[in-house]
Amino acid sequence: MSVAVLGAGAFGTALALSLSREGHAPRIWARDAATVDAINHAHRAPRLPAITLPDTILADADLKPKDHPGAIVLAPPGALGSAWSKKFGPQETGFASGWMAVRGVRRRRAGDRGFIISDHADWDGLLSAIKATEAENIYVTHGYTDVFSRFLADSGWQAQVVPTQFEGESLDKDASE
Repeated sequence: MSVAVLGAGAFGTALALSLSREGHAPRIWARDAATVDAINHAHRAPRLPAITLPDTILADADLKPKDHPGAIVLAPPGALGSAWSKKFGPQETGFASGWMAVRGVRRRRAGDRGFIISDHADWDGLLSAIKATEAENIYVTHGYTDVFSRFLADSGWQAQVVPTQFEGESLDKDASE
């Protein structure tokens, strides 16, 4: 199966990594040469700098949508309805976000479908997911990263903070306000 992951930032890179671990050779389409170079040569994605990508994940900046009929395209919401997205021809759009749980959001965004998926979870939900998946390594990316990764390490898991260019909640920030 040929898998294409387009413009989905850290989520797209994580999806490509997951697909690679399942034996696929996903291709990431990026808009800038620096991202393509980082993925292809340094095996690093700019938004997940602490993760080493396998050789099976390659990036390309030259997108030919007509070469991928029926593809599922993952893109930031701002790309929907843009000149870029129109290159794919007739399409159905969907939004995957925790915001889809709020009445009317999908309709206001002119999406055909809405999927309630959120990267936000409560403490118990995160611990349940970690236990259920039997994860050996846990990478904490936002929220109270230091506190949560320290708790996980104290509880016997291999856990580390993965710095990203995005900021979430932090104890230091809250204390200074």
